[in-house]
Amino acid sequence: MARLTTRFVLVLVTAPNLKTARQLARAALKERLAACVNLIPGLQSHYWWQGKIEAGTEVLLLFKSSPRKLAPLEQCIVALHPYDTPELIVVEVPRGNKRYLEWWANSIAEPRGG
Repeated sequence: MARLTTRFVLVLVTAPNLKTARQLARAALKERLAACVNLIPGLQSHYWWQGKIEAGTEVLLLFKSSPRKLAPLEQCIVALHPYDTPELIVVEVPRGNKRYLEWWANSIAEPRGG
């Protein structure tokens, strides 16, 4: 994976349904691998799979994370995801509202004195 130059990343993942999406979100949040996970149901996906065009309804998850959390986040998603090849796309976040980014950083920081 290429070295990222920002402190913040969005990780896009699709899931087959809300139940799975909620499980993935909860697991990542519990381990502090994401500060927040947005679930966007009703996504229509059209794609190539095993030599033919497929279509289906999915849920898009937007994980707010950091580059240092990417490896464990990917392991978590791959371990719990029902797809053989789950989508996992990383988008760098170069800027944002200062207070929001401070909250984001604090939310995924390791708890002190735990």
